[in-house]
Amino acid sequence: METRIVEKKGLRIAVEGCGHGTLHAIYASIEETCKINGWPGVDLVIIGGDFQAVRNAQDLLCVSMPAKYRQIGDFHAYYSGEREAPYLTVFVGGNHEASNYLYELYYGGWVAPNIYYLGAANIVRVGPLRIAGLSGIWKGYNYRKVHHERLPYNQSDVKSIYHVREIDTRKLLQVRSQIDIGISHDWPKGVEWMGDWKTLFRKKSHFEADARNGSLGSVAAKLVMDRLKPKYWFSAHLHCKFWAVVQHDKQVASQGPLILANSIPVSENPGQSTSTTNLPVIDSEASPSSAQPTKNADELELDLDDDEPDPPENEKGTTLAANADEIDLELDEDADDTGVATVAAGQGLDGVKVPLNDDTHVDAPAVTPTEPASGVSNALRALLPESFVRPAARAEAPKLDPPPDITNRVTKFLALDKCLPNRHFLQILDVDPISEAPSEPGPICLEYDKEWLAITRCFGHLDDANCIVGKDEGEAFYRRLIHRDELWVEEHLVKTGKMVVPENFEITAPVYDATLGIQNIQGQPREYSNNQTRAFCKLLHMPNCFHAEEEDILARTLAAEEEEATLVADLDVGEVGEEEEEEEEEIGVTDEAVDVGVDAHGFEVV
Repeated sequence: METRIVEKKGLRIAVEGCGHGTLHAIYASIEETCKINGWPGVDLVIIGGDFQAVRNAQDLLCVSMPAKYRQIGDFHAYYSGEREAPYLTVFVGGNHEASNYLYELYYGGWVAPNIYYLGAANIVRVGPLRIAGLSGIWKGYNYRKVHHERLPYNQSDVKSIYHVREIDTRKLLQVRSQIDIGISHDWPKGVEWMGDWKTLFRKKSHFEADARNGSLGSVAAKLVMDRLKPKYWFSAHLHCKFWAVVQHDKQVASQGPLILANSIPVSENPGQSTSTTNLPVIDSEASPSSAQPTKNADELELDLDDDEPDPPENEKGTTLAANADEIDLELDEDADDTGVATVAAGQGLDGVKVPLNDDTHVDAPAVTPTEPASGVSNALRALLPESFVRPAARAEAPKLDPPPDITNRVTKFLALDKCLPNRHFLQILDVDPISEAPSEPGPICLEYDKEWLAITRCFGHLDDANCIVGKDEGEAFYRRLIHRDELWVEEHLVKTGKMVVPENFEITAPVYDATLGIQNIQGQPREYSNNQTRAFCKLLHMPNCFHAEEEDILARTLAAEEEEATLVADLDVGEVGEEEEEEEEEIGVTDEAVDVGVDAHGFEVV
């Protein structure tokens, strides 16, 4: 795709909520909006997850979705070369992905020409903008695990593979310089209290109980947002439009909607001009009925649980009825995220207590028992080998002052819906950088970030699925190691002109065969070693923990043959495991560029 020279300080970007495989409609909507407003196009498209990079029918077996709701989507046309994305597009992963393909590109990579997956965690540069991404959704019970899932997946792997991991969060928490844009699929925990939460809870009544008991949103995304303090943070996942202002110095609940400067809303009717100014701000006490999206009669509704639990009750005993047309999106998949204090009614974010680790507990009064509760005497314990002795608790790493180069204090948060008629899924904005921009104008293209490459190289040995990820040693410990690797990156990559992300996409898996369709899929796909991941690891002179030799792939496939057959049978009937509730979600696709977009409420038009 032709690039252009940066002629202005910022870029025009289009932000989309959940993708759900509807690339044709997303790009058509952007094109129509640009045509109406007389723009040549946008510089960048950001998609907030659930992208569904499904290359062929077998990839569908690796998407967390019952068989009866599988759809091949649009992506395969871009993967095969039948179509090419008209705009540079970047995206993070969500909880409905072809996880086997995204796993090939753990560090990030082109899933198709001009479409770039940001990986499990990443920072890249596009023109003057510095963009950070964190893939996945929050599940505390998997947070401290390694990325252990390898094909063929069992039923648990299909879900756990998209749960965000501590090691990826830890990398982002080492960043010490300013970011312009942050992206996560899951909302940062507590961000709902920073916007018009009253209207949100009226429109999505089943969110309120989760918000008040602290189970709504991602702890990892909150930690990263609070550390990086970007100018904008974009999310998706919850299938609604919501905006908020996060004051990092003083986090208080907002009583009104966000006015996003330099924002161009897309009309719900592409035939109607949106060139008006001074748009009205929604009254936080207004009736939500006018803001409710129109129901799409052709939209598929998932209702996966035959035995749904009773709706939660609020503090006064009133039943909070869930919206039958939307689902919990795996928010209550397990109930073992402990250590979160309940938020009293009317409290804002200052009342939310976020657990920073899985070991959160309340210290009981110190008691020195004469004998352990287990009945084993201390004398007998003393005879055991040293390996049986519980190691002493390690001291917490010292907390350091915030990095002086991260100076922004206000983050504008925006979440959007998925691409369906009359849904608020798209927003176009002009974004000026607050990070240190390149000194010389250059072509708008995707570039590596020097600091992030150093961080990735420093932690590269911990990406092995067979390694034990140790405790976070703290910023002071990692700083000198990252500085060493940053000098290496400067010498070997910056000075040698290797910072532009190479356009090295190659087809790895077979393309979709429309004559075969998606019925009667025979077994999960095999694992592929991606050329881009090999090249990236070679570039940084670090081990490629995601490469597997043919004999290893075959051995895993044969060993798991029986389990794989069971998995396919379970997915075909939409069964769910005892330990997890299957997420429910409405799925629908449209190839039309009409009746799609964002309402203009609460946004100021350029």
